[in-house]
Amino acid sequence: MADTDKTKKLKKAMTPRQRRLAWIFGIIEVILLIAAQADIQRRPAAQIKGPKWRWRLISLANVVGPLAYFFLGRKPA
Repeated sequence: MADTDKTKKLKKAMTPRQRRLAWIFGIIEVILLIAAQADIQRRPAAQIKGPKWRWRLISLANVVGPLAYFFLGRKPA
């Protein structure tokens, strides 16, 4: 995939530390998304507050979605 001019300029403007942090936060975001989706798949609907499809959509929203699911979407055991 070819980088656009805007992406190239952004990469040049970032320090190596900023690039490293962007990668780390990106990886964390993907891990949270996978964990939330897997938990929604495995958990019975009775243990989730609201419909599963809604939490699947919400969990797609950056880091906030999966965190919202883990803190607000699951019923206490």
